[in-house]
Amino acid sequence: MKVCYNKFFKLLIDRGIRKMEFAKMAGISQNTMARLSRNQNVSLDVLGKICCTLDCKIDDILEFISEDKEKW
Repeated sequence: MKVCYNKFFKLLIDRGIRKMEFAKMAGISQNTMARLSRNQNVSLDVLGKICCTLDCKIDDILEFISEDKEKW
């Protein structure tokens, strides 16, 4: 099962926040933002910072994609 952060980036676009601007607001590194862009795993601490900064729930910023759906 893989994680997808497209919801997070759509939320940033909807709110008019640039990626690096958000990284500073949330106190996360540029490397972490790059990991999010590549749909790689990040720590729960990072996800918590994102949710607190955007005042949202975790399911507002990520979704899990099963291996079966990827093959289609």
